[in-house]
Amino acid sequence: MLISEAISRIKKYCKGTWLGNKIQDESTRDKVLYGDPNKECTGIVTTIYASVEVIRKAHELGANFIIAHEAMFYNHGDHQDWLQESRNQTYEAKKKLLDDYGIVVWRFHDHIHSGIPYKGDYIDGIFYGLAQETGWLDAKIKEELSGAIYVECDPPTTPRAVAEKIKKAWNISGMKAIGNMDAEVRKILVCGHVNEGMDIRPLINRINEEEINLLLPLELIDFTLTEYIKDSGQLGFNKAILAPGHFNLEEPGMKYILNYIDDALGEHIDTHFVQAGDMYTYL
Repeated sequence: MLISEAISRIKKYCKGTWLGNKIQDESTRDKVLYGDPNKECTGIVTTIYASVEVIRKAHELGANFIIAHEAMFYNHGDHQDWLQESRNQTYEAKKKLLDDYGIVVWRFHDHIHSGIPYKGDYIDGIFYGLAQETGWLDAKIKEELSGAIYVECDPPTTPRAVAEKIKKAWNISGMKAIGNMDAEVRKILVCGHVNEGMDIRPLINRINEEEINLLLPLELIDFTLTEYIKDSGQLGFNKAILAPGHFNLEEPGMKYILNYIDDALGEHIDTHFVQAGDMYTYL
């Protein structure tokens, strides 16, 4: 099968409508980031981000097609002209690696978030995969801007216990933690991005009104939500944040692709998950 045909089949497998709008080829993030897709696929690697080590591992596995969820060349839209003009050394070395190995990289972002087949309907493939890989099989998954997972814990747990569970399930080294680490956790919310400029008031109101104990944000800044959770913890309330990082949080959803890739392609192609892993080294 040509890589271009594999891409087409994967896109058709997904819902293709995200946030009420049909995904358009000209505006989607889901583009070939590097390489010529009009060649035979020798194998597939799924990952969150096509790092240098992921590229090397794909070559070792005999795969010439990397399916990544995030951008590869350090800017939104993965534009390369500015890197070429500046003769950026890191870019040139990474490009040479891709050329030497003949690897094609395709970004699978909008379509997987639009939904994979689920009980006669569709469900966000990243966040459903995250729930499955973490053992949150009964999680209630809602289609929001960046997706969300709401977990009710019975029996209750603690942020420390959840952190250990996540580290083991996702094979990561650690995470940032804020608030009361001994809190009684009955409700967990994977709450999407918490960025500068975001109106945090609706989320804080939700945390308060729904008595949510533990949050796992994709992105996290050092004010607004963090201040609220730190104050809550110091007052003895059952509130905490665990922040494994954006890429770590979504990468289990890319691993879960292995469970349905044959159905999406209509035939078997050797497919491997290669973890990009922790963005940070913890000292």
